[in-house]
Amino acid sequence: MAIYIDKSSRVIIQGITGRIGRIFAERMAQHYPNFVGGVTPGKGGQEVFGKPVYDDVETAVSALNANTSVIVVAAPFMKGAVFEAIDAGIKTIWCYTDRVPVHETLEMVQYAKLSGVTLIGPNSAGIVSPGKASAGELNENYLPLKEGSVGLLSKSGSLSYEVINLIADAGFGFSTIICIGGDPVLGTSCCEAMAAFKNDPETKAVVMLGEVGGTDEIDAIEIIREMDKPVVAYIAGHCAPAKKKMGHAGAIVNGTADTADAKTAALRAAGVHAVNAIDEIPQELNKLDF
Repeated sequence: MAIYIDKSSRVIIQGITGRIGRIFAERMAQHYPNFVGGVTPGKGGQEVFGKPVYDDVETAVSALNANTSVIVVAAPFMKGAVFEAIDAGIKTIWCYTDRVPVHETLEMVQYAKLSGVTLIGPNSAGIVSPGKASAGELNENYLPLKEGSVGLLSKSGSLSYEVINLIADAGFGFSTIICIGGDPVLGTSCCEAMAAFKNDPETKAVVMLGEVGGTDEIDAIEIIREMDKPVVAYIAGHCAPAKKKMGHAGAIVNGTADTADAKTAALRAAGVHAVNAIDEIPQELNKLDF
């Protein structure tokens, strides 16, 4: 098993004929046969790397039995693309695009929850269950992805790449890697992703990569306390100055409770193996019995 995507996933790309869509399509087609096609209005009938293109999501779902969508359209069109995917029956949606207006993200998140749809992102590097399915830019072209029992939950795509290499070099494989994004409002929270890992029998340990700003990682403590699986965590931004946005729109210190030090202390108090540097993560995993 895995969380959110697996061998039963049938993945399409909305915006497949654009530059980013083509890049993702090429990589996903190389490694995962359950990437089945894509959508670009007005481009129906074309092919991208051997996969059919349709004018709308409803037609793609009908023709391909698609249930998962990668959305790479420009920010002004993201809400419309998400709503179209939900209305067409897609059950898992990944939003790559950043700079989606917060008020539109709120609408997307609410509609997804009311519809029973898993929405990941926006501003997310995606999700991959090695050997099973991929929805996003996390792929075997440049990452040492192999099947295993470590679940990786991250707010940062670039930080994930480095940690994936460190964990793989230590001899561990992954059940699922999910980057939820770093915006102030997210489709899937740390708490929700952690609960999914908690209930996944294939995942035996979880690594969480958080950052300054917000309370998302602290909110996940409620789930972590109920878990019988070890959790290793790193919170980025120990030197982040107050009131200054640190790369992600949600990574801004607004008080004493959302600093890296405060989050690290709270996680440690809950029994999490919270480290001070990412190169300590594989060391902690090696100490654990799972």
